[in-house]
This record gives sequence, structure tokens and C-alpha cells, in this order.
Amino acid sequence: MSFGYPNESPIARAIREALEAENARKSLLRGSLFAPGLLNSFSDSLGVNIKRKVFISYHHENDQQWANFMKTTYADKYEIFYDNSLDDEVDSDDPEYINRIIREEYIVGTSITIILCGSETWKRRFVDWETHSTLHHEHALLGIALPTAPKNFDGKVIVPARLHDNIVSGYAYWINWTTNAVELQKAIDAAILRSSQTRLINNNRDKLQRSLT
Repeated sequence: MSFGYPNESPIARAIREALEAENARKSLLRGSLFAPGLLNSFSDSLGVNIKRKVFISYHHENDQQWANFMKTTYADKYEIFYDNSLDDEVDSDDPEYINRIIREEYIVGTSITIILCGSETWKRRFVDWETHSTLHHEHALLGIALPTAPKNFDGKVIVPARLHDNIVSGYAYWINWTTNAVELQKAIDAAILRSSQTRLINNNRDKLQRSLT
């Protein structure tokens, strides 16, 4: 709620209200004021377009088309980031340096990581590292099974091991691929709600040192 101040100029008021809106946005994204489903209605009442910042982790060689679909289709609703293929962009063999790049340039500032699980996502080193950083910062985690996702003999989708650990623990949320914006919104809201249960985080697994073959 915004309050006026004596002798406040229109410019000062505009600046103050913008700061209040930004503080409200940050609190909303961390789930500390309202349930995630109220984000849009609250942003409407503020008169601002609040976009949730989303990081997408995926196998670039195989699944770029799915990430592109999400970024273009939901651009008006979410501010979507992905790593532009760390294999190509980060010219270093130093794991600590790469971890810092993942943490500072991709994970920090977002509120949720979405893992697009395709045919070989479970093999990818940087998907595992991005998931590790997501959990380290206690951000929400949502797994999406792409139509290309492989299945085991029991008919269950094969997913990255660290994501699987947190689906089992109840921290991560899991859905099949959808082009329905309402379904995606509900899944993101559910994942954000679960992220308050930080005791369910399972981030004990050693990080992959190299992608699996």
C-alpha cells in the first residue's frame, strides 16, 4: 500500500511508488506476501506489468526448439533466460569459474528454474550444475517432460538425477509438455509454493564432472 507525504513533488512520488512496486515484486517472487497465483492481479492493481523471471535449463543441441517456443510464446508473461550454451560461451576448464558464471549470470535474479527433459537431458553436465545452483539458492524447480523424453522399462520418464532426487523428495514439481498457458501457469505457481519447503531440498549428490555418453 502506498501513502502520500507532505509537500511531496509528483516526481518524488513517482520514484517512491516505483520503488514500492519493485519491493512488492521481490516479495511476491519469493512467496513472502501472497500466494503465487495472486501475482498477476496484484501487479494489475499496481498498474505495472510484473514478469516472473524464469531460467530454462535444457540440452541445447537437441532441444533448442522447445526453449525457443517458450521464450517467444510466453514473452509477454515471463522474462525468460537461458545460458546460450555454456559449452560454447564459457572458455574455461575451471569448475569454480563456471559455477560462478551459472550462479551470477543465470540463476541469481530469477525465482524458478524450468528443466526441459528431452532425449539426452539427463546426460548433460551443465543441466546438473544449473540444477545444483538453483537448489543452493532455494529457488523453485519445475521439470517438464518433452515429447522426446525417453522412458525406462517401467514406462517412467528418464530425468536428470538431481531433478529426480527432488521430485521424489517433494520439492520439485513435474508435468508433461504443454502448450496451454493456463496449465503452465498453474505448474509454475505450484513449484513456487513448494519452494517454501526448503527442508525437502536434496542437493547432496556429487556434481557431474563431465557429460555422460
